[in-house]
Amino acid sequence: MFLRMIYDDSLAQAAYLIGCQATGEAIIFDPERDVDRYIELAQAHDLTIVASAETHIHADFLSGSRELAEKSGVTVYVSDEGDADWKYGWLHDRADGGTYEHQLLKHGDTFKVGNIAFRAVHTPGHTPEHLSYEVIDLGGGASDPMGVITGDFVFVGDLGRPDLLETAAGFAGTKEAGARTLGESARTFLKLPDHWQVWPAHGSGSACGKALGAVPQSTIGYEKRYNPALLAAPDEEAFVEFILAGQPDPPYYFARMKQDNRDGVPLLGELPRPEHYTAEQLTAVDTKTVAVIDTRIWDLFRRGHLAGSLKPLGGIGFLACMGSFITPDEDIVLIVERDRLEETIRQLVRIGLDRIVGWTSPSTLAVALESIGGGETIDEVPPGDVPAMRDAGAALLDVRLASECVEGMVDGAVNIPYTRLLARMEELPEGEPVIINCKGGGRSAAACTMLARAGRSVANLEGGYHAWIAAVDEQSSSSPQTAS
Repeated sequence: MFLRMIYDDSLAQAAYLIGCQATGEAIIFDPERDVDRYIELAQAHDLTIVASAETHIHADFLSGSRELAEKSGVTVYVSDEGDADWKYGWLHDRADGGTYEHQLLKHGDTFKVGNIAFRAVHTPGHTPEHLSYEVIDLGGGASDPMGVITGDFVFVGDLGRPDLLETAAGFAGTKEAGARTLGESARTFLKLPDHWQVWPAHGSGSACGKALGAVPQSTIGYEKRYNPALLAAPDEEAFVEFILAGQPDPPYYFARMKQDNRDGVPLLGELPRPEHYTAEQLTAVDTKTVAVIDTRIWDLFRRGHLAGSLKPLGGIGFLACMGSFITPDEDIVLIVERDRLEETIRQLVRIGLDRIVGWTSPSTLAVALESIGGGETIDEVPPGDVPAMRDAGAALLDVRLASECVEGMVDGAVNIPYTRLLARMEELPEGEPVIINCKGGGRSAAACTMLARAGRSVANLEGGYHAWIAAVDEQSSSSPQTAS
C-alpha cells in the first residue's frame, strides 16, 4: 500500500493519496481544486487516481472532487448522512449534462480501491454529514484497519469545531446541538483500538479548530491520553462548554465555500494565465473595481503603493485576508515576484478567487509609483499619539479575535475581527482616521488596506496592543506617586 499526505501550508490542509501498488489504482481523500498536482504525484509512483472521497462539505477550501470527476472520470465517494440541508447537489451536473460516477455512503458502507478496503464511519458534530474512513490493507494480509482518515473530526490535539454551521454558514441555533453530537462521536472514538493511526485533514493554523497541533499525524492511543477535547468528552456538559469556548471567528469566505462545495464547485479546467502588466497599464487600473494584491513587505507598502491596493498577511494569513477582503466576482491583479506567481495563483483558486487578469513584479511597480509621484501612504501611529488623535475625532478599531480581546483593549476601541470586516462594515466606528490595532501590527496593517480601499482614512497602531500596554505601563511607572 502506498500512502502519501499532500499538505498545503497556506490552508493547513491535508489531502491523502492512497494507492494499491499491485493494481496501480489510487484514491485521493479531500483534494483541493488544483488537482493536476495529485495526478502528477500518482503518476510519479506508477499509480492512476480512479476515485476521490470527501470526509464532509468543507468550509475552508473548494473541493477538487468534481474537477477530478470531470477531468479524469474518477468515481466520487461522498456522504449520504446528515439532514436535507447538507446533501451533495452537483453529482448529476456534468458539463455535458450527464451524471458523475459516484457512490453515496451511509455509516458502515465499504468500498475497495485495488486491494485496499475503506469503511465509512458517520462521525457528525463538526458537520451533520461528516464521515471518517477506516483503512484496511487487504493486499498486505490485514483484516483490521491500520488507521482512520478523520477529516475534521479528530485532529492532533483537538476536535473539529461544531459551531461553523451557525457562525459561518448562518444556520442559527445549531452550535450547541452540534457540540452535543460531536461529544457523542468523540465518546465512540474513545472505544477504538489504541494502535490505529490518525490521519487528520488539518494542522496548526487552521480555523477549523482552536488548538490544532503541528504534528502531521497521531495514534488513537496518544489522542486518548493527551487530546484535551477527548479528555473532556466523557462529561457531556463539560465537553459542550469546553468545545464552544474560545473558538476563533471564522473568515468571511467560509460561508461561500460551504455553499459551493455542497451545490457544485465551478469547474477550473486550467490555472488562470494573467497578462503581464507594464507600469503604464498598472497605473491605469481602477482599484475600486479591481483588487490589486500587493505582496511586498509592509514597510515598503505603507511608504508607497497604488491607492486602493491590498496588503495581505504572509503564510497562512494570506488566504484568510484575501478570502475575507475580495469577492469572487472581482478581477484581480497581482504584484508578486515571478518565482512566486504560480503558487500565489494556486492559493487563490483554492478559495474560488479565479479572475486573476494581470500581474507585475515589485520592480515594475516601483517604476509605476515613480511615474505618479510615489503613490499613497499609510501612517503608523505610536501609542503615545493616540489620546490626542482620539480627542481630535479619530476612531479606534481592534481587529483581533474576540477571544483575544478578553485580555483588554485600547480604551474606546470597537472590536471587529479582520476576517469579518466585509460582513460588518455597518458596525465600523465613526471618526477619521480609523486607528486600527491588533496584537502586534500585522493583521491591523492588512485591515488598514481593506478599509482604505473602501474609502476610509486609516492609520496603523505601531506595535499593536502589546505596544499600547507597554506604553501605558511605562507612563504609570514614571508618574509621580503621592505619599499616603
